[in-house]
Amino acid sequence: MLNKWQSFLDELEGNISAMAFQTYFNDTKFISEENGIVSFSVRNSLTKSTIEKKYRDNILKALKAADFKCDDINVIVSDKPKKTVIRQGVEVLPNSNSSTTVPPINFSATKNSTFSVSSNKLNSRYTLDNYVVGSNNDLAVNAARAIIENPGQRWNPFFLYGGSGFGKTHLIQAIGNELQKNHPEFRILYVTIEEFYHDFVTAMKNKVDGFQDKYRKLDVLIVDDFQYIQGKDASQAEFFHTFNELYESGKQVIVASDRLPTEIGKVDTRLASRLTMGVAIDIQLPDFETRCAILKAKTEMLGGTIDNTTVEYIAENYNTNIRDLEGALNRILLLADMNHTSTQEVLSQMAPVTTIRSRHISSRQLIDKVAKYYNLTSKDLLGKSRTKDIKNARQVAMFLMNEELGLSTVKIGSELSKDHTTIMYGIKKVKSNLQSDFNLREQISELRGKLYAN
Repeated sequence: MLNKWQSFLDELEGNISAMAFQTYFNDTKFISEENGIVSFSVRNSLTKSTIEKKYRDNILKALKAADFKCDDINVIVSDKPKKTVIRQGVEVLPNSNSSTTVPPINFSATKNSTFSVSSNKLNSRYTLDNYVVGSNNDLAVNAARAIIENPGQRWNPFFLYGGSGFGKTHLIQAIGNELQKNHPEFRILYVTIEEFYHDFVTAMKNKVDGFQDKYRKLDVLIVDDFQYIQGKDASQAEFFHTFNELYESGKQVIVASDRLPTEIGKVDTRLASRLTMGVAIDIQLPDFETRCAILKAKTEMLGGTIDNTTVEYIAENYNTNIRDLEGALNRILLLADMNHTSTQEVLSQMAPVTTIRSRHISSRQLIDKVAKYYNLTSKDLLGKSRTKDIKNARQVAMFLMNEELGLSTVKIGSELSKDHTTIMYGIKKVKSNLQSDFNLREQISELRGKLYAN
């Protein structure tokens, strides 16, 4: 039976994207085949939800190709025993608010040093299990898993960038937490670049020892909000040398920013080059389906309940970043709890969509913004020209009209004076290219920001 299951996995892998297979099916386990139903386990409820919603048909087809007598599937979340995780400074008990102090480890070489690593500063709530994977972040998550399996190897350094509230902090801390769990002996530190800067200034001003030992004797350094290093020349020089020391020693460096280092003003070109020589991946604005999954996951984490109507309402109307999404969810859950009612009842008493979605734009406004972004005119996009730059911009407009405005392919065809099949092809082509074309991913991310700019 295990041979049949492997045949199924081989068949499925050939029919979906490599990223999708790695993300959702790499850890599946066969359970049974009974009465025309094939049961298998996945690692969490989010994976289960995505598989059932997006890949059921692919799975059934692959199962039949592997000689399973299958009419339906049963996806089960694996029930792994909870483990106590020892981290530097604190023993964290999963799903518990209690903690037991463990003697901190001082990595400073100077006995009376001000600087030491007594805590990795990671938030234990940030894990891969509660990180929702979608088309906006699947490449980043795949790289994260590779780092967890082989830290300091292929994806080193790992530079993650994207807009504020897109989930960067969650992902880089999740990597740190997983590495600490798998390698309790690792010296791991999560800091913002502002904390690095203030440590450096304190060391220089007060002439205290231990700064370099704190940062250069780590196994994993995770730095957030790197964009704030701009203009701090001395700190950049120190970070450059810290990075080199860690990299040459085979230690993992993870950096997050709101943009690529080459796009941050007054950043040393040598430092910018080194930070992207491993892999630089962006996280984009989550699409509607992913926003719905995020809301359900957050509600589950909070121990609340929410109906699909409310989920879709929030996902439709709060589409600029994940923080806005969570804020809207928290308000609705709080009102439901205070009034002892359902989220749907709270929703019915709120203002209609048209008054809340202040950032809503028309299809014509979207076309104008896309044309301007590519230094074209709206007439270019609405015309019949097949010139490569115009054609590509037109397909991006099709994709955004479908993703952001929720327009059908028929409606988009009417707006652009193109037939239905042309629209379908254009949207499919952009979606396919987004998997590997980082320039296109950056363009889409920038355009989304311009669409919802006040």
